[in-house]
Amino acid sequence: MTRFDFTPYRRNTVGFDRLFDLLENVNRAGGGDNYPPFNIERKGEDSYRITLAVAGFKPADIDIVAQQNLLVIQGRKHDEQNAAQSEFLHLGIAQRGFERRFELADFVRVEAANLEDGLLVIDLVREVPEAMKPKKIAIGTAGPASLTVVEGKNAA
Repeated sequence: MTRFDFTPYRRNTVGFDRLFDLLENVNRAGGGDNYPPFNIERKGEDSYRITLAVAGFKPADIDIVAQQNLLVIQGRKHDEQNAAQSEFLHLGIAQRGFERRFELADFVRVEAANLEDGLLVIDLVREVPEAMKPKKIAIGTAGPASLTVVEGKNAA
């Protein structure tokens, strides 16, 4: 496993601590569970879609929680009584619970979540507030500098 040293970048930047922490934590958590499989796609300049393969889960079995810069998706099977009545000869469809975490950039929010045909589709959109958007500043011209002469008592 390759470990990157971000120390030279940390001392030359201000306010990017969260980014460097994310990059370092991804390496540590990289060998984790790959269930359920997922896709992340860019739909437009400021819109994204996460698709998770959650076959066998109902909407009531899935919790989606969006916090600041974090999206947590949890799946828990509630109807275990059907499994107790059947004897499986082969169990190839995963029925276990899961938790997926996605770090979100600033100003990214969940727009919609839909479950259809075993796929959980979560649409995300980035909405930068007007106050944070770049603004073009017009340069004004003040004309020639005017000099005001005040005649006073000590004028020579």
